[in-house]
Amino acid sequence: MTTLIDPETVHHNDDIAAAQPQIALFLDFDGTLVEIAPSPEDVRLDRRVAPALEALRTGLGGALALVSGRPIAFLDEMLTPHSFDIAGLHGAQIRVDGEIRSQSDAPENMREALRDLVRFANSHVGIIVEDKRISAALHWRLAPELKDEALDLMRQAAAKLGPGVRLQEGKSVAELVPASASKGSAIAWLMATPTYAGRRPVFIGDDITDEDGFEAVNAMGGLSIRIGEDRESHALHRLASPTALRHILLEAAEGGSLTASSFTRD
Repeated sequence: MTTLIDPETVHHNDDIAAAQPQIALFLDFDGTLVEIAPSPEDVRLDRRVAPALEALRTGLGGALALVSGRPIAFLDEMLTPHSFDIAGLHGAQIRVDGEIRSQSDAPENMREALRDLVRFANSHVGIIVEDKRISAALHWRLAPELKDEALDLMRQAAAKLGPGVRLQEGKSVAELVPASASKGSAIAWLMATPTYAGRRPVFIGDDITDEDGFEAVNAMGGLSIRIGEDRESHALHRLASPTALRHILLEAAEGGSLTASSFTRD
């Protein structure tokens, strides 16, 4: 059956789309593009997502980046054969157009702190240490009863490492990261580059680690979106789950258009 569409309606919808400023899309990874897994190496990315992101990046003139606590090398492996702009390790690494443009040095004494974390993990079932070279994370998702003890250890480690390091807490994880690195500063850095400048930033994340990114995007007049449960956040909008986000991204990639309203319509 053929459906006739009023040409005036088509033109009106085109005008609405054209009136929206072009966006720059920033995406967290864990808990956003993928579901949170029991351990860091267990995450699985829907095979449709990377090709969809590639199509969306083309449609956005290149203004799409991952902003994650994961190292760039890990994200490249998950998204292969596609390669994207990435702010990894909470902004301690930034790659644009295939080139590392900014990277923090590993804090002094990080190896010593890492040895303390490994000793703790070896003595407690369910504790996982993630060595990211520039940063180090301690996970207790598989041993929630050890949260307080794990946090105390991480706070002591951060105090020993001094002002060059800050403690970044997240969902069942705490991480020692360079003090100068944050997702908010990484997004601001990217927004100052030619590909992203002049666009409306949209940042989507799920965790405490994303809050400074939400604040930065809000200050730029952008759109901040938190995935998941209804808890206090600087994000101005919510999506129910990574599944809900994937549906939006896949639909937009197929339709060839992604705007801020793609994320906020009912």
